[in-house]
Amino acid sequence: MVVPLKPLVRAKSRLAAAVGGALRGRLALAFAEDTVAAVLACAGVRDVVVVTDDPDASAALAALGARIVPDPPGGGLNAALAHGARAVRARRPAARVAALNADLPALRPAELARVLTVARQFPRAFLADAAEIGTTFLSASPGTELEPAFGGASRERHFSSGAVEIRLAGVDSVRRDVDTGEDLAAALALGVGPRTAARWPRAAG
Repeated sequence: MVVPLKPLVRAKSRLAAAVGGALRGRLALAFAEDTVAAVLACAGVRDVVVVTDDPDASAALAALGARIVPDPPGGGLNAALAHGARAVRARRPAARVAALNADLPALRPAELARVLTVARQFPRAFLADAAEIGTTFLSASPGTELEPAFGGASRERHFSSGAVEIRLAGVDSVRRDVDTGEDLAAALALGVGPRTAARWPRAAG
């Protein structure tokens, strides 16, 4: 699983209005930590590669068990994901590879496992976000390029590229990315991971 994370000083800019500038970066890291911890706890995932240049995030996520791969300078999100996929296949050329957003603080390993089970049936498959506009998950079978097209209205781009959309009930935590205060409230309603809860007092109600 490849997880991209931009430098924390620039991460989650749209969330600042809801949580304040001082807390925004700390929450972005907490989201990533809870996401990566849940992915590592998923039986269908062999390992996690985090593509980032942020030193604090690198240290925290490596401590959880992720492998850190430097982000290509100025390449953007999709370049980072393609770079991470190449890093995976440099070690295991026949690996199935997937990409997952770093802002899924309510992620449940069992729900991710269900998504992975369906994804294995197709050369490329994706899961739309809760708004059904973007994408939170994309996978590619062995021998198939990932071809990430994340960002904005990526659901339509991934569909148009030939990836199969996964239509699966009961996987809300895999679809619930957090960009705004409303998104955070929805994630809190699902139940966020311990690091996000610790850094956002309202998680306790």
